[in-house]
Amino acid sequence: MPSLQTGYAPNLSVFLKSLKAAPLESSIENLISLLKRRQIQNSRPCAIATAHLLLRVVAKFKWTDIGKLLERIQEVGRRLTAAQPREMVVGNIVRRVLGMIRDEAKEDRAEDGSDSASNVGSPSRKESYSGSPRIDGAPPTFSPLRFESSSETGVAETNGDDVFGGKSTAVSRPPMLTSHQSYAVVNGVPVQQSMFNLLSATPSPNATPPGTNSPHGKTSFNASSLAHRIAITTKDLKAEVISGIEEIIDELDQVDDQIAAYAQEHIHSNEVILTHSSSLSVQKFLLKAAEKRKFTVIVAESYPNDHEATHATVVGKTNPSGETGEDMNTDSFLKPLSAAGITVILITDAAIFAIMSRVNKVILATHAVIANGGLIAAAGARIIAKAARVHRTPVIVVSGVYKLSPEYPFEFESLIEYGDPGCIVGYDDGPLVDKLEVDNPVYDYVPPDLVDLYITNLGAHAPSYLYRIVADHYKTEDINFHKPELQF
Repeated sequence: MPSLQTGYAPNLSVFLKSLKAAPLESSIENLISLLKRRQIQNSRPCAIATAHLLLRVVAKFKWTDIGKLLERIQEVGRRLTAAQPREMVVGNIVRRVLGMIRDEAKEDRAEDGSDSASNVGSPSRKESYSGSPRIDGAPPTFSPLRFESSSETGVAETNGDDVFGGKSTAVSRPPMLTSHQSYAVVNGVPVQQSMFNLLSATPSPNATPPGTNSPHGKTSFNASSLAHRIAITTKDLKAEVISGIEEIIDELDQVDDQIAAYAQEHIHSNEVILTHSSSLSVQKFLLKAAEKRKFTVIVAESYPNDHEATHATVVGKTNPSGETGEDMNTDSFLKPLSAAGITVILITDAAIFAIMSRVNKVILATHAVIANGGLIAAAGARIIAKAARVHRTPVIVVSGVYKLSPEYPFEFESLIEYGDPGCIVGYDDGPLVDKLEVDNPVYDYVPPDLVDLYITNLGAHAPSYLYRIVADHYKTEDINFHKPELQF
């Protein structure tokens, strides 16, 4: 009898495997569908999927103009953000890629400019003599005051006396030097040979050939060589852009370890730490501190959306549902918190205010951080932060830089996502369901005045300093890329 096949549920790992073989447009539509159906959710999986998709877009897109590539990235980014506007990291990754492309193009233009400037002959000395050589120490008859441009002929005026008192003679403006002429052959005046004269006497391969028009006129280009140069420049720039996106992907893989490196500076022995939900960033942060510290962790269960994953994390069992929290299952940890020597206490959400007087620090994870320093975190974070403010307990938020968004929504209610109300009231209880309207928020908005410190992979920062990090990572012209009507 053949074995029964289990159901197929696409997730992040399945999507990344399909990128290698599926057509590009099919991969874009696939990710849009996964975002809409919430089969890829939470910050880290969405950021990783977006970065890998943009890497493939850059690799497959044929372009000769950097503007075309920017338009293509913006078009894909608009479709992804429209599919799931509350996953703000999708827009963050698109902005990071757009800014990186602009920086690479700017550096490439600067290099081309420096190369062309070095190939242009710039005479270091000006002619200070007239058509006839000086005789018997007489002052020169050439004066720049008399070289005024005439209307058509370009011949200098010869009327009047010289500024030195002598009669002026009819002279013409000395001819302009080109990059393939030497000072030794101008007007028949012998000039002492030097290394500069010897080098300038040899025509430069990049100089304007004799007989061709000046740069101000019509210049004849070699179409094949120009196309070859454009192809080489595009190939080099594409390689740099791909390398930059790969660095963003590496940052996403290493961000939690970089944040955990600051754990021992902020967690001390015999402290009582309060946290909630099953965030991978918080778990690694605590495990790193446990290497040299002995402390107690109180975990709020985060009912009803994340309590099962929280229980699995505390007891150290594998969560069979796969991706939870920040793409977290307990197989990702080297060992559970209790095995690391940490005393772990699991409490209900209703006991948070009662236990807060015994807590030394509150450590929270975040779903996204917005421009004003506020954060979007799992439901229950606002209650914890308010209780900590009443008891003067410091609140520390651990977050990767990729979660920092330059957006500032004026209606914070639009940032809150609501989950299945059946988690609170079962649909089988018909009479109660008919009489109630049940809201189950998945996230809370925590204002910046309830947060004392942010710890990112770049270090610890106050909420008021986050605007500086945002300015360093995003270009102003890319902030509203998904809203063309707001771009300037």
